[in-house]
Amino acid sequence: MVDTLPWDAIDDVLLDMDGTLLDLAFDNHFWQELLPDRLARARGVDVDAARAELEPVFRAKLGSLDWYCIDFWTRHTGLDIAALKREVAAGVRLLPETLDVLDALAARGKRLWLVTNAHPETLAIKLERAPIAARFHRIVSSHDLRAPKEHAAFWERLHARHPFDRRAALMVDDSEPVLRAAGDFGVAHLVAAAWPDRSRPARAPAGFHAVTTLDQLLGGV
Repeated sequence: MVDTLPWDAIDDVLLDMDGTLLDLAFDNHFWQELLPDRLARARGVDVDAARAELEPVFRAKLGSLDWYCIDFWTRHTGLDIAALKREVAAGVRLLPETLDVLDALAARGKRLWLVTNAHPETLAIKLERAPIAARFHRIVSSHDLRAPKEHAAFWERLHARHPFDRRAALMVDDSEPVLRAAGDFGVAHLVAAAWPDRSRPARAPAGFHAVTTLDQLLGGV
């Protein structure tokens, strides 16, 4: 569990979306189950063969902008990834504590940023199902900055476009590489979301303060 954060010294709260505010179970199911199944049908092969086609590409693209880019995956698979996401969008779920936490932080005058690697079309689909956009001071997709959050270029471009005091900023994310990149840029307060997929056990992030549920941030708020 995270130690009490120095909230009086934090002005901007940067929040990841998938696995921090939304249940990552949707994405895990989509990429690990639905996509291989639909690709198998399209190729006329079994699901194991479809997974064997996808897995080397997954490994090669992990941490890159293509990893998050539905245009890339549409080109690679020949499937309309946006249409598939819309087909199953009813599975998009806010984590149970999300709204209460956002409202509590806003009530304390914190500027809330949604900072996501999601492709803009994916972002739009999810915000239709989880209408939280109005709660944010700013919403940023890494695709608009042409670099994923795991890369220094993202943080440099974000700060150039939307300046903020990194010494008075908190980043919450379920990705350790993202948190490392934010820390390398100078974001002073870093917290790992340790239970991104509520259908699976919580994780134990290494090297970061962590919360199992987002409301554990609120000690002292």
